Amino acid sequence: MNATLTVIRRYPVKGMSGQDLPAIELTAGQAIPLDRRYGLLHGPAALDTETQGWRLPSDFFTLDRTEKLAVLQSEFDEATQALIIRRGGRQVSRGRLDQPMGRNLLEQFFAAYLAGIVPGMPRLIEAQQGGFGNSEEPSVTLLNLASLRDLEERIAKQPVDPRRLRANLLVDGIDPWAERSWVGRTLTVGTARLEVVEALDCTPGNDVNPDTGVADLSLPNIMERGYGHSQILLRARVTGGGRIAVGDPVTPAE
Repeated sequence: MNATLTVIRRYPVKGMSGQDLPAIELTAGQAIPLDRRYGLLHGPAALDTETQGWRLPSDFFTLDRTEKLAVLQSEFDEATQALIIRRGGRQVSRGRLDQPMGRNLLEQFFAAYLAGIVPGMPRLIEAQQGGFGNSEEPSVTLLNLASLRDLEERIAKQPVDPRRLRANLLVDGIDPWAERSWVGRTLTVGTARLEVVEALDCTPGNDVNPDTGVADLSLPNIMERGYGHSQILLRARVTGGGRIAVGDPVTPAE
């Protein structure tokens, strides 16, 4: 059985909805371009103007602690640097992330929408290099859809939307859990090469339903009971740059 790349997805703003791409050019040592490029700081972290570069995930509003972000649909226009926020299909905020006024408009919206969750004014920031992924090392994450289907059928006993896992690359065409043998191996995808570094555990943010904004599953717990582990994602580093596209084969080195 051969694995095939079925979805390429990036998340321009950490904690917000994703953006599907037909193809993208990867660079060695970097994540998917614009993935988690921006983040929304909260509380004391929003007052810290000295820290540069990568920050801890706990500094940001994310689905782990702010489930209601899931019901917002975000659209990032790379050409204009504009972020458009919709709720139920209706535009509720818009601003250019490269302009102070645009960021301020968006911050005011998030301050009202997230009022009472943490004190202080949210602050949108841009990563100076790379992005604000959960790992300090620039990475991409992979999800085997066959493993997710196995989880749905055998353990969860209900549909599990792959958007819950917030993976960058979705693959299909191999057996459930076959991807666990990829840890420590190099994958060829299109003309790029990825080294799979580790398997990742589910987090509370993965429990959040992307349509309702409600944490209606407990994936870490049900996976531990059913499989003895809660690892369904892989983290990989880009070791060889190149173009990847939906439909490309995903081939592990022998």
